[in-house]
Amino acid sequence: MTTETFEFQVEARQLLQLMIHSVYSNKDVFLRELVSNASDALDKLRLAALRDDAPDADVSDLHIELEVDKDARTLTVRDNGIGMSYDEVTQLIGTIANSGTAKFLQELREAKDAAGADGLIGQFGVGFYSGFMVADEVTLVTRHAGETEGTRWTSRGEGTYTLERLDEAPQGTAVTLHLKPADSENQLHDYTSAWKIKEIVKRYSDFITWPVRLLPEPGDDDGDGAEAREAETLNSMKALWARPRDEVSDDEYHELYKHIAHDWRDPLETIRLQAEGTFEYQALLFVPSHAPHDLFTQGYQRGVQLYVKRVFIMDDCEELLPSYLRFVKGVVDAQDLSLNVSREILQQDRHIRMIQRRLTKKVLSTVKDLRTSEPDRYATFWREFGAVLKEGLVTDSENRDAILAACAFPTTHDADEPTSLKDYVERMKDGQDDIYYMTGESRQAIENSPHMEAFRAKGVEVLLLTDAVDEVWVDAVGEYEGKTLRSVAKGEIDLSGTEEDKSDAEKEKQGEEYAGLLGWMTEHLGEDVKEVRLSSRLTVSPACVVSDAGELTPALENMYRAMGQEVPSAKRILELNPEHQLVKTLNRAWTDQRDRAELTETAELLHALAVLAEGGRPKEPARFVQLMADRLERTL
Repeated sequence: MTTETFEFQVEARQLLQLMIHSVYSNKDVFLRELVSNASDALDKLRLAALRDDAPDADVSDLHIELEVDKDARTLTVRDNGIGMSYDEVTQLIGTIANSGTAKFLQELREAKDAAGADGLIGQFGVGFYSGFMVADEVTLVTRHAGETEGTRWTSRGEGTYTLERLDEAPQGTAVTLHLKPADSENQLHDYTSAWKIKEIVKRYSDFITWPVRLLPEPGDDDGDGAEAREAETLNSMKALWARPRDEVSDDEYHELYKHIAHDWRDPLETIRLQAEGTFEYQALLFVPSHAPHDLFTQGYQRGVQLYVKRVFIMDDCEELLPSYLRFVKGVVDAQDLSLNVSREILQQDRHIRMIQRRLTKKVLSTVKDLRTSEPDRYATFWREFGAVLKEGLVTDSENRDAILAACAFPTTHDADEPTSLKDYVERMKDGQDDIYYMTGESRQAIENSPHMEAFRAKGVEVLLLTDAVDEVWVDAVGEYEGKTLRSVAKGEIDLSGTEEDKSDAEKEKQGEEYAGLLGWMTEHLGEDVKEVRLSSRLTVSPACVVSDAGELTPALENMYRAMGQEVPSAKRILELNPEHQLVKTLNRAWTDQRDRAELTETAELLHALAVLAEGGRPKEPARFVQLMADRLERTL
């Protein structure tokens, strides 16, 4: 048959040169592209057969073959799919028929980093050209199903290609790559190596619909001159997310999770999601049963795997789930995305934002259902991931209500069972207007805090928050169902509405009785405290320190400083318990002898003891120890 030589379209020639000169760092993607093209050809043939558009086509064993010849250094990717006619080869391979070609080339030249360049490959249907990254010459032999004549296309990627009509050719398409020598410095692997081929197919094409078979090499036998081995199927074809739930066992789901998450334990929960309509995708997500050790480190690799039509695109696709759900593992398989989207494109894609919103709501609703229907499994979830989930209360205002509904907090109501804000509100006492909470290092430290005394005495429930993020989200949320979230360690606390308490006249009389002492202590301790006042939250301890209602707590100040932010230290308020014998005695002593030096030391000690009681440290530890030693000596 006559062979004709043609020149590539200018843009195609430029593209070839860019590829050949190693624009892309990950050259393995060439095989993904060719296998994906072959899979598309098989899909098209199956559809044509269903429509009776290809009545003579053989659809009995649709598959993809990979054949290696180490001596000739060739790799052939062959399918028995729809194939191409002579005109289709001319149109699809000789030119790049797309108005975005010029823009694509410009982006390709400007992609300085390898990751950005890798993301561009295939954007305009140029996946076939990726073969020139690894080959000196590419030969394509194809025959359209139902036709008798085939076509051979050959090029060395140097500006021209040849076309030849063939009297005979098998149905489908075969792409033969005459491979370049291996070059480890340029990340050019030996693609005649069976293990390398298996690795690439397993990574990128494991779940495509059709079998990918590696043919044995010519003369390959079992070592005893026996008959050559059969072709080896490299891919599992088990896209569990695409199969009906009743056809997949829990063991199969668990096995996939272990493969994806590199975990040896079963997941805590499996979540399936399928969206149909204008934008189709399927998701199979897993909630692990334990938190990884690096969940809170800066370099933690978060995100789920992204597939397009069962073809692997990227690990750790961060755009599919918000940061506070970074513990979720799994797979999202979209039908309408480009095969080679980059992370930059994903950030702008409205379909990806739609998927993220839907997946987020599904995960949160699943966690909420666990809380109400399976408390034991929810307890495991909250112990492992509660702290990271609460980050969403700060960062995701759109889903804040859903996150709160999925949260449960330790509380004084029950030593073992945490509570939701909804249940807390239902249990609130008559006359109680606020949801009370306290933050601290541990439940024990909070329960023993002087700030809790009045609440414990009057049976008012308090949320006990011990995670670092708790210092932040309570301020971000502010209120729940019209009830203000209020710290028991900030501002003035008035629990008089919850039960019978002192009358206003009694409070006024007590204020007058202590006015002199409070004024003197405020002046004497002025460098350390903003104010000294009587307390309504103390029943046992003599004193406590509290922050003003609008100020940062010491723990939050320390957190900001740890992040490198300068935060001025705010003076706090010292509250005295007027019913405590020490405070009563101090008031009488101050009234009788205002000039006694011991009173000054007692005021300093009282303030230092209040700081110690909340887990802080005195301003001058050495002076505090000296004063305490002197006082103890006097008592002996």
